[in-house]
Amino acid sequence: MINLEMLQQSAQQIGISLSEQQLQQFDQYAQILVSWNEKINLTAITKPEEIVVKHFIDSLLLLKAVQLEQNAAVIDVGTGAGFPAVPVKIARPDLQITLLDSLNKRITFLKELSQQLGQENQCVHARAEEAGRQESYRAQYSLATARAVAHLRELSEYCLPFVKVGGRFAALKSGAIQEEVQESKKAIHLLGGKIEKIWEFQLPDHSARTIICIKKISQTATIYPRPSAKIAKKPLI
Repeated sequence: MINLEMLQQSAQQIGISLSEQQLQQFDQYAQILVSWNEKINLTAITKPEEIVVKHFIDSLLLLKAVQLEQNAAVIDVGTGAGFPAVPVKIARPDLQITLLDSLNKRITFLKELSQQLGQENQCVHARAEEAGRQESYRAQYSLATARAVAHLRELSEYCLPFVKVGGRFAALKSGAIQEEVQESKKAIHLLGGKIEKIWEFQLPDHSARTIICIKKISQTATIYPRPSAKIAKKPLI
């Protein structure tokens, strides 16, 4: 379905080498995504070239921004159709992936996708603010990641509780983010994090991407994450 040569070359340009088997897995992913998208709303991006660039390469940039040890535990918060974690898992099959989403229909898709791709992902149907308070998920991950339009301040409250001290939260963003970063510094500090690095990338279609890497330097206070209504009504400013 997708142009595998384009995917391979684009991945090589960001320093990621994909085997023939991995390329076939990406092609299978695209086919499953488009097929399921006819039944449930997973993505507005369905053209093969756009899937390669805006989903697959965009997701793989995470591996350039964050160095992950072998078998690291990663949670993708609000993963939707599996981005960025499932493409990252194709490139790094050693990683232990948890896919968290609040919509059960998407979890059904993710379970089927994981099975078809031969990935033993943990697919969790839960709201982030609820899972983040449970012992089985709280402070259990080397990396939490989210590719979402929510403000970094709110994303940090949802995601940092999942990260163990010494681990990282990586937020995948597009567009200008300088003001958003400044507005989020107090919240990140309160939640036990510190901005470590801001990586700026350009996709093959020349659109800008930013990955904000936050290191967990101390435990998150037990009052966080708060209920989503309170997070929205009283952001940490």
